[in-house]
Amino acid sequence: MKCTLRTTELRLAEPLRISRSTTTARDAVVLTVEHQGLHGHGEAVTSVYYGLDTAALRRWLHRSGETLARFPDPETALAALPDTATAAPPAVAAAVESALLDLAGKRAGQPVHRLLGAAAPPTAATARTIGITAPAHAAALATRLAESGFTVLKLKAGAADPEDDLARVRAVRAAAPAARLLLDPNGGWSPSAAPRLLGRFAELGVEAVEQPVPPGDPEGLARLAARSPLPVVADEDAVSPHDAERLAGRVHGINVKLAKCGGPRAALRIAALIAGSGTDLMLGCLTASSLGIAPAVHLAGRARWTDLDGHLLLAHDPWTGIGGADGTVRTGARPGLGVRPNPPHDPARERP
Repeated sequence: MKCTLRTTELRLAEPLRISRSTTTARDAVVLTVEHQGLHGHGEAVTSVYYGLDTAALRRWLHRSGETLARFPDPETALAALPDTATAAPPAVAAAVESALLDLAGKRAGQPVHRLLGAAAPPTAATARTIGITAPAHAAALATRLAESGFTVLKLKAGAADPEDDLARVRAVRAAAPAARLLLDPNGGWSPSAAPRLLGRFAELGVEAVEQPVPPGDPEGLARLAARSPLPVVADEDAVSPHDAERLAGRVHGINVKLAKCGGPRAALRIAALIAGSGTDLMLGCLTASSLGIAPAVHLAGRARWTDLDGHLLLAHDPWTGIGGADGTVRTGARPGLGVRPNPPHDPARERP
């Protein structure tokens, strides 16, 4: 098998502010695996939080490509992947597995969800993220999104003054009264303030809150969840299957991101670990293109909450094939991941 890399800048349609940073753009490194005239693609995106810049991603993916070149076909590589990718960062392992699944699906004439055990093409209503912004702007976004078909809105929280977050939620609730609301402070609340804030947001009809307190104290998060008036979903405190097993039955949900856990099959292991425990699955993502989001969409339908909107935040998505603009992400019957290049694009943003 032959492997190549290319890097593309993904620029957001507008800056996305969360409690710890503001994102305007990030790089996506695409791994392409070629075998007998067919190509499989996987994407990893840069992340300051996970300590992955463009150079690091390219270095890791180049190393992975050298390893993949030793295998006769993608199926053999997939079988060996748990052993060969253990040293790589989870985002890299996820991109490698996604490229191999894309290629294996194309070789078999099957969509990836069938390779992963789902017979019907997955479809799910996805949340759409609204960053920390002025209440009037958030309300205008909510109105437009509700009119487009979105039934789930996720608001970022963790502003310096919690009253700002409360005002934003009230504005969005007024603008989109029928929408389900999720809240994500990205660990921006102090443990002492969190119980009071959970109560206030519950009164506003928020359905669930992701990672309300700083990561690093999963036991504290579990204690907070035990007395919370609304569901608490672990995100930054639930990275690996081991983390999920430790929190199963002790938090209301776990946000599984492929770039965090290591790929689709690791996500399925987490889903199996928490099944029946009282802890539900959330499928989440980083800001990425349709190529980067697609592997998780092939798992949709297994989750209580689906938050796969990273491609919808972009000024231009260089790939297409999973929908989402109407509030629903879906896969079709196309072999592999089912995505394809989306012209027009700016060649200046691509580099080999």
